[in-house]
Amino acid sequence: MGELILKIAIAHLLGDFVFQSNRMTADIERRKFASPMFYLHIGIHFLLLLLVTGFGLNYLFPALLLAISHFLVDAMTKIWLAPKIGKMANFALDQSLHAVAIALFVHHFHPYRIDFEIIFNYGSYLLTAAVLATTFVSAIVVKKMMEGFHYPLPNDGLAEAGKYIGMLERLFIFVFVVNSFWEGVGFLLAAKSIFRFGDLKEKKDIKLTEYILIGTLLSFGLALLIAVGYLNLL
Repeated sequence: MGELILKIAIAHLLGDFVFQSNRMTADIERRKFASPMFYLHIGIHFLLLLLVTGFGLNYLFPALLLAISHFLVDAMTKIWLAPKIGKMANFALDQSLHAVAIALFVHHFHPYRIDFEIIFNYGSYLLTAAVLATTFVSAIVVKKMMEGFHYPLPNDGLAEAGKYIGMLERLFIFVFVVNSFWEGVGFLLAAKSIFRFGDLKEKKDIKLTEYILIGTLLSFGLALLIAVGYLNLL
């Protein structure tokens, strides 16, 4: 089963990310069902499925059904939903539906049962809570604490970029600590210092420098606290 999963996954990755050029994507977005690139994309997927399965006759019809499912999913996400939802949400939905179709394809040849006790247990609940606390909860906590300084931040950067930078750095710290890779925490702090504080030095704004430094240390501290708490509770 593992080998089949890898084969179908490789076919999907090649079809969606290697052999689908920006020109093809743009043509599909512009011309929708009238785009020949849309049907070429599906044809490439079908051919790749046949290649990775060695053109076996027992794979022919299921591969055709999987290619048709790819057509339906892409029609929904790239054509019908594209103008209605954000690109990241659209991409996540598109790939999730493809993953479900691939899972059904593999299940046809290697029936398996999902053990929900492995998915829904104390460890998974604790990890979910820790990740939420590390990302969204900590972002609000840091924001509320920093509001006490009443310092107006400049609006010349990307919208909410600081929020997402903080979430990503805390996730990195969480992963580093859980895997006992403490050197990674130091590397991350040093890397951020080089990029962030180099710009601050040029601006020569002491208040902004102090504000960013306090926020960074608060963010790092919360991530460390949550990661160590997670390990102890686990």
